[in-house]
Formats: sequence, C-alpha cells, structure tokens
Amino acid sequence: MTGTLAPGSALPDRLPDVERIAVLRANAIGDYLMSLPALHALTRAYPRARLTLVGAPWHQGFLAGRPGPVSEVLVLPRVDGLAGITANVPPASELPRFLAALRERGFDLAVQLHGGGATSNPLVRQFGAGTTVGLRAPGAAALDRWVPYRYYQPEVSRYLEVVALVGATGCAEDAELAVTDVDRAQADAVLPPPVGRGWVALHPGATDPRRRWPPQRFAAVGDALADAGFDVAVTGSAAERELVSTVVSAMRRPVLPLVGAVGLGGLAGVLARCELAISNDTGPLHLARAVGTPTVGIYWCGNAINAGPATRSRHRPVLSWTVHCPCCGADCTRDLYPSRPGGPACGHRPSFVADVQVDEIVDEALDLLTGPAG
Repeated sequence: MTGTLAPGSALPDRLPDVERIAVLRANAIGDYLMSLPALHALTRAYPRARLTLVGAPWHQGFLAGRPGPVSEVLVLPRVDGLAGITANVPPASELPRFLAALRERGFDLAVQLHGGGATSNPLVRQFGAGTTVGLRAPGAAALDRWVPYRYYQPEVSRYLEVVALVGATGCAEDAELAVTDVDRAQADAVLPPPVGRGWVALHPGATDPRRRWPPQRFAAVGDALADAGFDVAVTGSAAERELVSTVVSAMRRPVLPLVGAVGLGGLAGVLARCELAISNDTGPLHLARAVGTPTVGIYWCGNAINAGPATRSRHRPVLSWTVHCPCCGADCTRDLYPSRPGGPACGHRPSFVADVQVDEIVDEALDLLTGPAG
C-alpha cells in the first residue's frame, strides 16, 4: 500500500517480520511526550521489535534505564532546515557517517514523526528502511505510507494516525512516563514532606515569551492556594532564575523556589509528588501529565488545538483568545507559522496569554484539588 488511507477504509495489516524500528523525533521534552502514545502503540503492535529513537542529546540521559518503548537513542547530527533541533548536537559534517551507520543496521521500518516532511522525509528515506511512514505536507517528498500534514491537529492524534498506517493503534491518553527510583530520590532531596494539604507546583517559564503568563499572576494563584492550605513550589531551569524570583518575591505566603535544583528526571519526580501542576504551555506541563499529576495549563487558543489535553477529569486547559498581536494588531491566526503567533507578520514577542484571569486558574485548580474529581 502506498500513500494515505482512503476514507472509511480498514486499518492496514501489520508488517511481517519487523525486528528493527527507527523513529525520527529529535526535538524537546514536550515534543517527545506527545509522541509517547504512538511509540507505545508501535511496541504493542511489534512486541519483538527493537525501537531506536533518532533523537536529541537529552534523550540519551533521560531515557537511559527508564522503562518505556524506546530501546536505544541515537543522537542525530545537525541537519540544515530541520526544525526543532536542540543544542549540543554533533556537527552537520557527521551526518553522512551517521546515515551510513543507520543503513548498516537494516531497519525494517522507519517512522517520521518530525514535522511536515520538507526536510525530514528526504532524511528518513536515507535510513534505508524496508518501509517508511510519516507525515507529508504539500510539496514534501512522499514516503511509502503517509498521512497529510496540516498544522492544526492534536499532536498526539497526529502521530497515532501515522503509526496506524502500519497497524499500530493506541489511545491519546496513553502517554504514561515511568518515574524511576533515581527520579524519586532526586525529588526527595529538594522537596520536603508537605506541611499542609500537599504540594502544588507553579511553572512560570516557557522558551517563547508569547506563551508566558505574567509572573505576578502566578504569584496571586500561589497565594490563593496557600490560603487554601496547600504548599507551593515554583519550578524553573537555571535560565529561568529571574522569572522564578519574580514570582517568589511577589508572593505574600511562604513558597519553595526550585530553580535548576534537579535535572529533567528529578523534575519528573518532583511533579509526581505534587497534587497539581499549574504551568504555561511548555515541557514541564506535558511532563506533569505524563507522570500522572493533574494540571491546569495556560494556552494560546491556537496552541491548545495541538497541545491541549483531550480529557477534563484531571486536566484543565485555560485558553487565551488573543488573535491579534497586542503590539501592532497583526492577525496571528493566519500567520505563515501558526505555532509562532505574530511571527513573520510582525516579529513582536509580548505575552499572548495575558488575558487569562487569575480567578479562572484558581477556580480550576481548587476544583481539581478539592472538588469531586479531587
């Protein structure tokens, strides 16, 4: 079978004799976690296969020894034009040697879960796999089996649709990430037992400033939850120290700052110990969901389509409906790059979620913490 599934057609049969699977997904933590249901689906469909993630440097440390669908990680060198590549990757000069080594492995199946395919599809075709599947935007090279890439689609469903092309099925909520004993030990070293009703984590950071809710509002939420008897921690990377400090300084109630205190695994352990995580639309929000912690997420409306949770029993997205740049009025919904509201249309970087109100977040948080679901 070549190309897409016809409407109403049956799920394709699984491929025979698949022992080696390569998956291209070489970007950040949130991106990886949104692909987890598809990876789990692949390993259920092909339980004897070894799944190799062609990924980023951080994948190696984070996934080493962690139970899950990934058997090994190979770090992709820099590829010109491939979006989302993280820092500290091997130079592009290493790419020919890397691809030659992949071909020697004799992969039976290669899966492209890295964008619309303009750069990633030609790359995956060089893996030398028996069958290639993935996403295809208009103008991108075809793979053996592919589904059309359109920007506005829930990411988890997008990748499940890809792996369905080879008979692998899964659930959008099947994004469970194993928390290891090492993760828990790192968390216990920085997060003491709660004094009150349990820990709530606030995460005010995000790489893109347009996804950041004002820190003073995080502080107001923290005070409201502390008033309700919960212990509050504010998490952030070392690069987000000033942002975390702004939240802590604005709070009138005691708060525990956790800035660069643990690595990614330790953060998974911290979030797993929390009763709730409140965060901008960024990696730690998806990490909290993956370790089973209820969340309140702050989303720009367009991003909520792609990255928001599908259910509401344990996860509550609160949306900003800003559709024009607050600085110049440019229409960010019709941008050439919808994932970057205000991008080429204007270049401004104000918060696109500042219209979300404090009481919206507090109401959802308390409903999860103290309502029937809680």
